Amino acid sequence: MTSETRRGKAPGRLAQPAAAAIGASILLTIAIGLLGPSVMVPALSGPAWQPPYSLHLDPGPHLVVGLAAAAIVLGALGSLGLLLALTRASPSGLLATGPPGAGQWLPDPRLLVRLGCLAAALLAFLPPSGSGDHLNYAAYGRMVTLGVNPYTHGAVDLPTDPIARAVEAPWREEPSVYGPVATAVQALASWIGGDSLRLTIFVLALVNAAAFIATGLLIDRFTAHDPARRLRAALLWTANPLLLYQLAAGMHVDTLAVACMVAALLARGRPVGSGLLLGLGVAVKINAGLVALGPAWELRRRPARLALMAGTALAVVVVGYVIVGPEAISPMTRTSKSISLASFWKLVQGRLQSIVGEGSAYRGEIQIGSLLLLALVAWSLFRLMSRLHASGSPHPLASPGSSGLSAPVVAAVIVIAYLFATPYILPWYDGLAFGMLALIGASALDGLLITHLLILSLAYLPARVLDQVMPHDLDWLRTVVRSQIAPWALLGLTAALVWWAWRAAGRVPKPRASTAPPP
Repeated sequence: MTSETRRGKAPGRLAQPAAAAIGASILLTIAIGLLGPSVMVPALSGPAWQPPYSLHLDPGPHLVVGLAAAAIVLGALGSLGLLLALTRASPSGLLATGPPGAGQWLPDPRLLVRLGCLAAALLAFLPPSGSGDHLNYAAYGRMVTLGVNPYTHGAVDLPTDPIARAVEAPWREEPSVYGPVATAVQALASWIGGDSLRLTIFVLALVNAAAFIATGLLIDRFTAHDPARRLRAALLWTANPLLLYQLAAGMHVDTLAVACMVAALLARGRPVGSGLLLGLGVAVKINAGLVALGPAWELRRRPARLALMAGTALAVVVVGYVIVGPEAISPMTRTSKSISLASFWKLVQGRLQSIVGEGSAYRGEIQIGSLLLLALVAWSLFRLMSRLHASGSPHPLASPGSSGLSAPVVAAVIVIAYLFATPYILPWYDGLAFGMLALIGASALDGLLITHLLILSLAYLPARVLDQVMPHDLDWLRTVVRSQIAPWALLGLTAALVWWAWRAAGRVPKPRASTAPPP
C-alpha cells in the first residue's frame, strides 16, 4: 500500500465514526427537549395545544443530565474528528462522492448545512433546554407590554403575573442587561403570546432559529467557492452539535447578535449596510461590539468610509438607547464586574482572599488583570497573523492580496482573546467566536475553541440554580466540575493558546529580501 493510499484511507476511517458521533449528539439534544420538563427543561405554562411541544414524560434528573453530558462529549469528539479528517484529506477527497466505505469519504457540506438547519428548525418546536434564560426574556418582554421598565424592574415586581412568575432564582430581582433590539424582540413575542408563556417562548424560539439558520446560510454562501472551507464552516456553525445544543436548543439571545455581526462582516464593502448591522448587533448585546474592531481596522486607511460605517452604527445604537432610556446602561456596567464560577479568575479571587483577607471581592484588580491577559492573548495572535501576512505565506490564516489583516481575522482574534480572558464567561458566549472563525482559515484555533466550549458546556449541566430540584448526589456537578475542574482546565487551555501562537509565529519564515534593483 502506497503512502498516498494510506493517507486517502485515514480520513475515511476517522470521518465515519466522527460523523456518527455528531448525528448521535444532535439526536440526544433533540431527545432532551422532546422528553419534556426536567432539570434540563423548565416547565412552560399555557394551553397544551400551543407550541412548543413535548411528550411530558417527566424524565429523572440523572437521565437527562446523562443525555446532556453524552450529547456534549459526542458532539465535541465528532466535530474534532471530522475537522482532523478534513485536514488529512487529499484535495480529491473533499466531498462524499461514494458510499461511506469509500477510502476518502467525507460528508457533503451541503448535506451538513441542510441537516443543521433542519435540526435548528425542529428544536424551535421543542421546549428550550439547558438554562432558564428564555424565561427572563419572556418576562422582560412582558414588562414592556405592561408599561413597566425592564431596565429598572425585575420579575419580582410582578408577583402575580403568569409570565414573570416563571422566572427562576436568582434572576427574579435582576433587571434586563440586554440591548434595545433584544428587548424589542422580546416585547413583540410577549405581545403575540399574551398570558401564555408557551406561545411567548415559541415566538422567541422562531426568531432564534431563523437567526441561527440565516447565519449558517450566509457563512455557507461565503465559503461555497472552496469545498474544504465550506465543509469546515458547516462543522463550525450549522452542523456544530455544541452550538445546536447551546444556541438552538438553549435559545440564547446571543444567536441574534451573531447573525447581525456575521452579516456585517460579509457586507463590509457597503459601509452603510455594514454599519447598520453592526449597530443592530451591539443593540442586541453590548459585547458583540468587539466585532466592529475588525472592519474598523480594515478601513483605517479609508477614513471617509470608516466614518460612514462608524457613524451609521453609532446612530443605530444611540437611537435604540434613547428610546429605552439611560436606565438601560446601569445593569450592563454592574454585570461587567461579575465573575462566573467556571472562570479561572474565580481561583484568583479565592487566592487573594485567602492571602489578603475576605473583606473585598477584588473585582477591580481582577478586571485589570483580565484586560492585561486579553492584551497578551490578542498580541500573541496578532503577532502570528502579522508574520504570516508579511511572509506571504499560503497559510489559511494569512490575508493574501490585501494591504493588511482582513476584518474577519481581526474580529476573530479580538473575540477569542476576550472569551479566553474575561472573568465572566458562559458557554453560549462562544457562539460569537465560532461565527467569526467560520469566516477565516483553519488552524489550531478550531480545536482550542471547541475544547473551550466543551469545558464550559460540561461545567454548566444545567445552567440553572436548582437546589430544590437537583438531587444532592449530583451536587458535585456544581461544587467540583463547575467550581474546581473547569477553572483549572480553562487556565491550562488559555496557556496552551498563548504557547501555540508564539510557537507558530516563531516557525513562520521571514520574508525574502527583494533582489530587484531600486526604481
